[in-house]
Amino acid sequence: MLCSVQTAAAEIPFGKPYLDAFSHLGTQELTTLVLVIGITAFAVVTAIALVRTRNRAAAEQQGSRAQIASLHSDVDRLAALLMSEPQVLVVWTAGFGEPEVIGEVSFIAPTLAPHDILAYDQWLSPELAASLGDAIERLRVKGEAFALLLTTVLGRHVEAEGRPIGGFAVMKLRNVTGIKRDLAESSVRCQKLQNEADALRSVVEALPAPVWMRNAAGQLVLVNAAYARAVEAADPATAVARHVELLGRSEREAITRTLDTGSGYAGRLPAIMAGARRTLDVLELPVAQGRVGVAIDATEAERLRNELDHIQASHRRTLDHLATGVAVFGADRRLTFYNTAYRTLWDLEADFLAEAPSDSQVLDRLRGARRLPEQQDFRQWKMNLHKAYTSTESETYDWHLPDRRTMRVVTTPNPEGGVTYLFTDITERLELERRADALTRVQGETLDNLAESVSVFGSDGRLRLYNPAFAKSWKLSADVLAGRPHIEQVIDLCRPLYRDETTWQTLRGAVTALDKRDPGAGRIERSDGCVMDFATVPLPDGATLVTFHDVTDSVNVERALLERNEALIAADELKLDFVHHVSYELRSPLTNIIGFAHFLGDQSTGPLNDKQAEYLGYITVSTNALLAIINNILDLATIDAGAMTLNLGSVDIRATMEAAAEGVQDRVVQNDLVLDLRAHPAIGAFTADGRRLRQILFNLLSNAIGFSPAGGRVTLAAERNQDAVVFSVSDEGPGIPPELTDKVFDWFESDPRGSGHRGAGLGLSIVRSFVELHGGTVRIESTIGQGTTVMCIFPLVTTAARSAAE
Repeated sequence: MLCSVQTAAAEIPFGKPYLDAFSHLGTQELTTLVLVIGITAFAVVTAIALVRTRNRAAAEQQGSRAQIASLHSDVDRLAALLMSEPQVLVVWTAGFGEPEVIGEVSFIAPTLAPHDILAYDQWLSPELAASLGDAIERLRVKGEAFALLLTTVLGRHVEAEGRPIGGFAVMKLRNVTGIKRDLAESSVRCQKLQNEADALRSVVEALPAPVWMRNAAGQLVLVNAAYARAVEAADPATAVARHVELLGRSEREAITRTLDTGSGYAGRLPAIMAGARRTLDVLELPVAQGRVGVAIDATEAERLRNELDHIQASHRRTLDHLATGVAVFGADRRLTFYNTAYRTLWDLEADFLAEAPSDSQVLDRLRGARRLPEQQDFRQWKMNLHKAYTSTESETYDWHLPDRRTMRVVTTPNPEGGVTYLFTDITERLELERRADALTRVQGETLDNLAESVSVFGSDGRLRLYNPAFAKSWKLSADVLAGRPHIEQVIDLCRPLYRDETTWQTLRGAVTALDKRDPGAGRIERSDGCVMDFATVPLPDGATLVTFHDVTDSVNVERALLERNEALIAADELKLDFVHHVSYELRSPLTNIIGFAHFLGDQSTGPLNDKQAEYLGYITVSTNALLAIINNILDLATIDAGAMTLNLGSVDIRATMEAAAEGVQDRVVQNDLVLDLRAHPAIGAFTADGRRLRQILFNLLSNAIGFSPAGGRVTLAAERNQDAVVFSVSDEGPGIPPELTDKVFDWFESDPRGSGHRGAGLGLSIVRSFVELHGGTVRIESTIGQGTTVMCIFPLVTTAARSAAE
């Protein structure tokens, strides 16, 4: 390109002709042309320089790539050489940033990650982790190199070497193999043995019992401080140097003879220790270097054993007098002791027990005699019982025997092995507990269901017992009462309902008094209108029973009865006044009307036309009916006022029935009815008021006729039995519903039940009043649609007659 530019430039004419060619251009055009030519020349020169620079850069890049490839090859070769054996490099820079970990850490711990290599406590013991951490710290701070042989928690041996290199601190961890590994393992074993030896030596020195070691010739080579004190030597070395013996010659010779047989010696020997005679338990054993022995002071144990034997003998003598059966079985499960109660409870022969039978033999004999609880699997039951021989805790069982006895069995493991059985016959106690529990429940249920409020205060004045009625009647919270409040607090809680301090002082004194504990009683009227009777009863144990009985209803009824009695007295007076007024104010004018009507009907007073005679007949019937109603009312009022008296006498039953039937004969004929009288011809007579009896039968017949349909039958019957005379009137009317049976005897109660009968409703009231006045009763039997029967039962000897006779 440069050549082409130069050739083009050489071909441009620069002579005068060329200038002449541009001479016609102006100054502006010429400047522009020169500028274009300059820019073109600069661009050509720049392009040439760029081409040359690019060629030179390409050559340098090719050389750099070759050098990088060579360096990569060197790095790979060095890495291969570095990783040719299991090792890890940890490199720290001059600062204190995160170190670089190079290598595979699986030879240290299979599950350890590379970044966790510096968590030393994860793969080293605490002591080695602390030592390695201190060495690395000195390496990084002071540049001190180190070399350590480490054993990981997995038992692997690792060599740690650290040194400064340039500006870096480098630690190399390498797996130890070959001789170094053997050396490391030997070092570990040696250290372990040394630690054990030091520990054993420390233990031996600290033992309070004398310990010694002899060589093969029997000479002392090692003793502890306790041995030196026992033989009164200054120190162990002095005792060994002077061959001071703890045991006597004969004892040592006996030990030697035993050891010569190849077995160790164990026995109790006497010796002098620190100038005092003691009893020692001596143990001496052969070892590779000679013999070792130890002597334990058993003097106190021997004394305690003797005392224990004495105590056991005394204890067994005591147990032999107990009512509880005791049997002691040794570690071999054979009987070693039993008392008389044990043999008596189970009815065992003395000869059998003297043979020291085993536990199983005793149980088998008792089972054969049917003295053990019936078991579905006796073997398993016995195995569960015998677990006491391997247990450390006591167990309690209740055996319900076939002979209805209940035996409480306690198995207690003995410290020296074996089991002690305690057998207690609790049959009577369980029965008493059952009765007491039943009595308590009955008393509790009775107390809780009493309507009367009951509370018991102890001798300390605190509430011990109460029933729900007490809390309810005084509006007390169960939570407060559960805290056993004092009588003072209970009074404060009850005071809003009753503010009489005198009564409360009386109750407080009855509960808290120490002497003159007499029963008390009283009545209180609370602010809510409730009236309560209270009573205090001292109990034998010093407590006090306080009861409250709500008598509000009784008091109200009593007051109501008093008021009603006063009202009844007033009513009786009113009834008497009413009878007087009716008799003199109503009955007299009615009698006059009836008399004048009779006079008008008499021909002597003058003739009447037909219409007047008809009207006079209506007046006569109405006045007669009104007179009958007034007479009934007067009778009822007289009976209620207690002023009615009966005119008793002998009454012929048959004649009275016929007289009553004669009074209703016209109505029977008018209604086309059949009246049937039924009575035995020899029924006789009885004591009664004849006029009132006819009135009773008349009213019954009138009532039956009024409800009987046309063509029906009305029956009047009388029957005499041993104690009474029974009159009955039956009809074939519509009947009386059961709910109206009692209402028919009320005053002015009348129900036509679809018939044409109309009445004042006083007939049956008069009947019941007169019958009851005779001491009898009235009974109604009725079936809807079939008719009604009214029975009046008169006693043969009426109340009035009996009272008159008396």
